[in-house]
Amino acid sequence: MIARRSLAALATLPALGGLAVAQEAWPARPVTLVVPWAAGGSTDAVARILAQRLSQDTGRSFVVDNRTGANGTIGFNSVARARPDGYTLLVSTVSTYAMAPWLLPLPYNNERDFTGLGLLATMPIIMVVHKDFPARYVAEYVEMARRPDARFTYANSGTGSSTHLATELFLQEARIAVADIGYRGGAPAVQAVLAHETPMVFQAASGILPHIQSGALRALGIASRERSPLAPEIPTFAEQGLPGVVVEEHIALQGPAGLPAEIVTRANQVCRAALEAPETRQRLATLAVVPTVTAPDAWPAYFAAENAKWRDMIRARNIRLQ
Repeated sequence: MIARRSLAALATLPALGGLAVAQEAWPARPVTLVVPWAAGGSTDAVARILAQRLSQDTGRSFVVDNRTGANGTIGFNSVARARPDGYTLLVSTVSTYAMAPWLLPLPYNNERDFTGLGLLATMPIIMVVHKDFPARYVAEYVEMARRPDARFTYANSGTGSSTHLATELFLQEARIAVADIGYRGGAPAVQAVLAHETPMVFQAASGILPHIQSGALRALGIASRERSPLAPEIPTFAEQGLPGVVVEEHIALQGPAGLPAEIVTRANQVCRAALEAPETRQRLATLAVVPTVTAPDAWPAYFAAENAKWRDMIRARNIRLQ
């Protein structure tokens, strides 16, 4: 009888151990924020600003770990395999959680292997042309591109990137054909427009606002639902008759599947407080990033809609990684 009772007590230990993890005041020890992109980029910069503020606010260390490669999927895979205890989280981007699944095979299940904690911030994407290009509005560009003798091109910063897919979405919605010229990244693509190699590019605000402000490039439209506080003078595509051209470079927070609900709620709360602090907003504004924290319960619908949108567009445009 004693032996049976002892075995029964031991059998309950794993369950009690899991309960203890769920009930532990989070964070009780250092937290790793995995960034699936290289150090020095926009996502990495946002993650480091967030980590610094979270460390200050919680009294616990938040450390950025760059796990790069394969369009961000290496970093995603490392988090998918992590223990769901809240101490390994993922600072992710829409280009990997909603675009990459339709462009390349994944070593994880994009729908089942992660817990969504909500959006963190947004980097607006802007369509620009060289200052000497004759079009001043999107409608003028479209009208010119439809002419029989038009031979327009655009700078492609990387097949499958969010800016490339934003351009393709615009071409689809405007029903025009414009050939692309490939470049190795956003900075070379912008430089190509500045150097008159090609007249147009879609690019994140962080890499293009200084050139707009200097007058070297002219903004035709911003691919957001509303005008951006970073550049309120730039009209949206919806205002110019193309409501379907909405592409926002969202940065989100995800964790492994099975993350306890109380940790999800707590992490979302501390991130909201950190990102909405006035000094954090000011630091993010210098990167052309806008805090846009959403609640965890909004994630499933958002995630499903973004994946369906990019699946359909990528298939319709027959976009493939080389």
